[in-house]
Amino acid sequence: MVSAPAKPLLVAAKCWLPAVRVAARSSLPKTNVSARATPAEAPLLPDPLDEKQPSSDSAFADSNHPIEVIRKRADFLAANRGKRFVTNSFVLLAHRRRTDHPIPAERIRYGITVTKKIGNAVVRNRMKRRFRALLAQVLPGNGIAGVDHIMIGRKANTEADFAALKADLEKGLRYLAKKLD
Repeated sequence: MVSAPAKPLLVAAKCWLPAVRVAARSSLPKTNVSARATPAEAPLLPDPLDEKQPSSDSAFADSNHPIEVIRKRADFLAANRGKRFVTNSFVLLAHRRRTDHPIPAERIRYGITVTKKIGNAVVRNRMKRRFRALLAQVLPGNGIAGVDHIMIGRKANTEADFAALKADLEKGLRYLAKKLD
């Protein structure tokens, strides 16, 4: 006979009202109290339910970093009107932002596009992870300020060596810097 698993602990969701969250917190076990320290001496861990904690969803977690992620479709479409550098592994688009754009001119922005014709979700996500790691290494030193960079994945990238991708990206950024000036 198989026994049913124990009932999971109640975890307060962010969408609950504050009074309900407080009640749920009081029923949770104390996780930030070490075995040797008393509750008054225990170091306070950040509350996972606080909404004011910074979230980092990119390789550039520092908020003062001059690199941002492009998320709006209009920005991707505008970058398509810019200059391009084509390799077997990716296409690199670069588009200088207008002077009246709300993003400061010293910011470097990047976007990643990988279509379904590349492969299934596992392959596409692996390619996007590789692109993010590549951009995290190369853009701070070689990125063009005031320019939106878009990397579009190609089928050959699924087997490409990371060092070769890095060399191609650096070469492409140098080429586009000359073209945009």
